[in-house]
Amino acid sequence: MGEVIGKILPTVTEFKAFWKKQGPFRYALTSREFPPTLLAPEEWLFSDEIIPLLKALMKWDERKMKIVAAPFSRKKQNVLKPETLTPWKINNFPEEWETAVCDAFTPVGHLTQAVVPESDTVDVKTVEAAFFKCLEGEINDIGYVLLGPEPSLGSPASAFVDDYVKEWESDDLPC
Repeated sequence: MGEVIGKILPTVTEFKAFWKKQGPFRYALTSREFPPTLLAPEEWLFSDEIIPLLKALMKWDERKMKIVAAPFSRKKQNVLKPETLTPWKINNFPEEWETAVCDAFTPVGHLTQAVVPESDTVDVKTVEAAFFKCLEGEINDIGYVLLGPEPSLGSPASAFVDDYVKEWESDDLPC
């Protein structure tokens, strides 16, 4: 599993110094909201791999989270379920995300067809990979800032942080 580094970086100067000394990284993630959800105030997570980064955010290992078969399937006609749910859920799903609006999951961790269409041939590894791919695409919509590679700018090996840092610097200027 890829290394994830967590660091409290309250100022743009500290961020730039850390990035220069420890980085660059393919991904950098922080909270867009205050108080932050699942992170400490001013905390950043850095990694060269997206899945370990998102697992660290969710505290996947500490919470002993795992994707399991949900207690229903489309074959069971006596169990009512919304049409978009799949027969998969995440055990020990973060309560902190119960108010998050995301196409990938419901508040209690049931996965939707946005992650993987309902199928009898899908295995847990495929569902997990699809979940994290979907979460990567929606993480900015649920209160986070994910900075990643920008292939169109010619630097796909590391996160494109320049625009974010420039905006942060302008926000820190005295009025």
